[in-house]
Amino acid sequence: MPFALSAYVTAILNAADAGFAFVLGDGRVRFEDGREVEAHDGAALAATAHPSGQGVVTGGDDGRLVWTRPEGAQALAEHPGAWIDAVASSRDSGLIAYALGKRAVVLAPAEPDFQRTFDHPATVADLAFDPRGRRLAAATYGGVALWYARFADQKPVTLRWAGSHARALFSPDGKYLVSAMQEPALHAWRLADGAQAELGGCYGGKVRSLAFVQKGDWLATSGADQGVIWPFLGRDGPLRARPVGLNLGQPGRVTCVAAQGDRLGLGLDSGAVVALDLTTEAQSLVRSAGDGAAVTALAVAADGRLAYGDETGGAGIVQV
Repeated sequence: MPFALSAYVTAILNAADAGFAFVLGDGRVRFEDGREVEAHDGAALAATAHPSGQGVVTGGDDGRLVWTRPEGAQALAEHPGAWIDAVASSRDSGLIAYALGKRAVVLAPAEPDFQRTFDHPATVADLAFDPRGRRLAAATYGGVALWYARFADQKPVTLRWAGSHARALFSPDGKYLVSAMQEPALHAWRLADGAQAELGGCYGGKVRSLAFVQKGDWLATSGADQGVIWPFLGRDGPLRARPVGLNLGQPGRVTCVAAQGDRLGLGLDSGAVVALDLTTEAQSLVRSAGDGAAVTALAVAADGRLAYGDETGGAGIVQV
């Protein structure tokens, strides 16, 4: 079911009973049933699910952090003149984090008086909670800082690696942390002992999108002319492993990935969207190259539906 949203699709999230939520570059949030809410006076730059499971939390170039549900929008924080371009949440701990320049701020929606602010020497590019929502990773220049999300007075543990770190993601078992660099490579740390490795050599561009699939056994990534997945199996996970390339049968470079269970969706800059089942090795062509603009967002639901959006507002939902 293709449709037009008339704006850059920043993110797509699962919004519980409201189905897929499309977060748009003009500040709107469009829910699957067609209801739209104006969340920002300007662009929506980043999005995450609300810890309650209801609706989405977005950051915008209007300096607002907003919780949006089909019935309306509620500002959770306002910083006029600033940009909020990284957000994260944890359903387990009930926390929300957002980046504000060199600061990471943590809120607890169920505790109106709770707030923690963590300062960094450089701009925070991305945030991620560990699987239990207790630790917060902040990707910045020179490495990734790890904070205990509820502690007020502390010094972070810094996972150091030269260069600018643009994305951060914990493995589902909490044993590894992966960052995407500004150059075409990833970096991975094993948290138990600090062992680390650069994961690269197969990318033609920056890795902007990451998704764990098959209960965390594999990490799917964008940035190459094929699907690239890294094994997170055994004691060493990806540290001494080679990636596996997936032939998608479509031209173009992978721009975004999304996963649920064994199912993996991949979007390309040629407009193609491909769905894979890593257990059965079944592959479905959801949208062919040239049938739309470069894909900017994907989401996969537990029932097997896949939603996609592109840079001109083209979008769709399909059962695969």
